[in-house]
Amino acid sequence: MAGQKTLTRADLGEAVYQEVGLSRNESADMVEAVLDEISGALAEGEGVKISSFGSFIIREKRERTGRNPKTGQEVPISPRRVLIFRASNILKNRLNGKKK
Repeated sequence: MAGQKTLTRADLGEAVYQEVGLSRNESADMVEAVLDEISGALAEGEGVKISSFGSFIIREKRERTGRNPKTGQEVPISPRRVLIFRASNILKNRLNGKKK
C-alpha cells in the first residue's frame, strides 16, 4: 500500500472543473455542497445510497463490556453510532477488474 495516492477534496474539485467546465471555485463549492449534504444526512441518522457506488449506513451500538488486553480488566464501552459503507456490486466488480 505504500506509495498509493489518496483522493482529496481538491482532487474532486479539479475533476469537476475538468469534466463540467465550471470555474475552480464553483467546482470546489459544488464538491463541498455534496459532501455537506451527505454528512448532514448521516449526522441526522439517515442512510445515504449512491447508485452504482454504494450505501452509507449508520448503526447504533449498545453499551457493552470490553476487556483491557494488557491487564484483563473489564471496561465498559459506551454506546455509540458507527458508520458502515457497503459497496454496490458494480463497484465490487470494478475493483476486481470485472466488466459488467
